[in-house]
Amino acid sequence: MGDEERRILVVGGGISGMTAAVEAAETGAEVVIVEKNPYLGGRVASLNEYFPKLCPPTCGLEINFRRIKQNPNIRFHTLAEVESISGSPGDYEVTVKINPRYVNDNCTVCGKCGEVCETEIPNLVNYGMDKVKAAYLPHPMAFPFQYVLAPEIIGTPEAQKCADACEYSAINLEMEARTLTYKVGAVVWATGWAPYEAANIDYLGFGRIPNVITSVMFERLAAPNGPTGGKILRPSDGKEVQSVAFVQCAGSRDENHLPYCSGVCCLASLKQATYVRDRLPQSKAYIYYIDVRAMGKYEDFYTKVDADENVTLTKSKIARISEDPETGGVLLEGEDISQGSLVKQVADMAVLAVGMVPGTAVAKPNLDMEYDDFGFVTSSGASGIVPAGCVKAPMEVAASVQDSTAAALIAIQRTMGR
Repeated sequence: MGDEERRILVVGGGISGMTAAVEAAETGAEVVIVEKNPYLGGRVASLNEYFPKLCPPTCGLEINFRRIKQNPNIRFHTLAEVESISGSPGDYEVTVKINPRYVNDNCTVCGKCGEVCETEIPNLVNYGMDKVKAAYLPHPMAFPFQYVLAPEIIGTPEAQKCADACEYSAINLEMEARTLTYKVGAVVWATGWAPYEAANIDYLGFGRIPNVITSVMFERLAAPNGPTGGKILRPSDGKEVQSVAFVQCAGSRDENHLPYCSGVCCLASLKQATYVRDRLPQSKAYIYYIDVRAMGKYEDFYTKVDADENVTLTKSKIARISEDPETGGVLLEGEDISQGSLVKQVADMAVLAVGMVPGTAVAKPNLDMEYDDFGFVTSSGASGIVPAGCVKAPMEVAASVQDSTAAALIAIQRTMGR
């Protein structure tokens, strides 16, 4: 077979896409990664720690970045999107649009462009909790390790000011979108997931009550490179919190929102309770759950967190969150199912454990893939379009890595006509 027939396209550069890419490339296949963000790493890059070991994700990301950088079989495009895929297994033609970064490979990340830039834009890595300059490095471990100029300033005197500040001619304001065409034998679809929109759950107060945030936002609050430098502060006034209420199944297992269970949210909240307890010794964490999903190897982690006398787990479906007028915090109300009594708890902050929505739920690509009622891909990859990771089902990181390794094997087989 020719090189083009053995080439594999990977759509999505998160942990699933990177895993599929490096596993396929290390068998000798040529791989092209297409990622819409200006960096690889996906949502794992925004995590503070993994459960159950509570280690930072930087080690796992660094290993994958190094494998990509050292493997000549891998080519990747950031700020890119697939415009079309046509053909059949073993013979696909793919059109990829690459949007301009306005920064070239001369970038040394000196930061001079950011120093002279005045316009600020929402920091998407921090879920909009703070802002960054319009000339910015996406995050400290961004790969590629290069600045980006936001489109908002292109064509303005400010953009020229950024270019003039660069000593290495790394800023090219004339960059334009370009289109590339690839011949590939198989496609791995690894476009990941998004958190459910918490503003849809009106009774939990997100968007109206400043001290109600989501689990993904809380993860960034606890991160050393997050909006508060790792300090867990109340959004309304910057006060260091002493109590946090974690509300499980925020919109999940609910026919009005997400009818399914995302599986990993319980473990994420248990992990986040350790952030509170480790950093603030006098603090208290309250976890309100329908059922705790901590299967197999994760049961010990659940037991360890539950043993902390300052962590209270209550079987309850929180019915309402309001602002507490006395403390400026939040008031949670619901029913304690185990005790048959009412819950009425005041805390400094409430964290909503929102479910995982597949990237294929909102916009289903016009490809030979099958979906369930929630937008998860159910096809096996026999068509040559192979799903990987959280587009198939909610998964934690380790499961995504395993699934994407399997996806790489299936994609290799499809390029060989099997």
